[in-house]
Amino acid sequence: MHEFSAGYIRCVRCSGKLELEILNHSGEVNEGFLYCNKCKLTFPIISKIPILVDDFISYLSNRIKLGGSLYLKAKHHSMKSFLKKSLSKVKKPGNINLVEERWVRIYQNSTRSQFYSIIRNKLDKLPKSKLALEHGCSIGTISRFMARHNDITFGIDRSFNGILAAKKIKAENLDFFVADSIGHPFGNQKFGLVVALNLLELVEPKQLIRTASKQIRQGTFVLSDPYDYDRGERSVRNQVTPEDLRKELIRYGFSLISGTKKPSFIPWKLNLNPRTKLNYSVDLIIGEKT
Repeated sequence: MHEFSAGYIRCVRCSGKLELEILNHSGEVNEGFLYCNKCKLTFPIISKIPILVDDFISYLSNRIKLGGSLYLKAKHHSMKSFLKKSLSKVKKPGNINLVEERWVRIYQNSTRSQFYSIIRNKLDKLPKSKLALEHGCSIGTISRFMARHNDITFGIDRSFNGILAAKKIKAENLDFFVADSIGHPFGNQKFGLVVALNLLELVEPKQLIRTASKQIRQGTFVLSDPYDYDRGERSVRNQVTPEDLRKELIRYGFSLISGTKKPSFIPWKLNLNPRTKLNYSVDLIIGEKT
């Protein structure tokens, strides 16, 4: 984590200020803790990645393999002690981590998809922002591009594996956090650009729009999705249509820019493995607040 990032993030539970304790530093904060003195939550920083989740035990419970991996990555005895104590409270281990690992590989094998070229072209035409944020950034494919055109860019994602891959991108004005889009770590911070690509199956659409609306006082919201809601237990409860999505954006004060007022069908090809490809048609919406 870049040290400057600590000035932009807040407690995900109470939005209180966070106190940074650095255990290991070399250019970035390699290992440490972020403490909320208000609600007493502790957030670990491991392998340069802050894990900013409301319930760390629950997060590990769904990713038991990750818990062991984090323990091996930890260098400082204080961090190992924290992780050991946390892991001892895990009761019903899950395997979401295996799914997240698989999707990291898929995204890494699909970065040349035409979809990303189209998104970069759209972003290139937007005005420069002091602060930019990507929800569900995964391995940072678009966050990397955003950092080239904005002063400071942050990317958040629930997947530690995705953020671990994203942190390999070297940029002084770009940082990544493990965090939830709805229970995000930015408090009342405002952004000039917010991006959320293909998330609506995993994050409640109306909640995401409400969250982005609060994060943008004056700026742009770039949103896309293939509306593939068949995700089993992980799928959202309240699905939206392309028409509903546009109405919701307008309700929150966004004006839709020309070319995105009607549903679009942008190709997004994902390489699942050498013999299997997944072809989506993605809808792109860009809303502005002026």
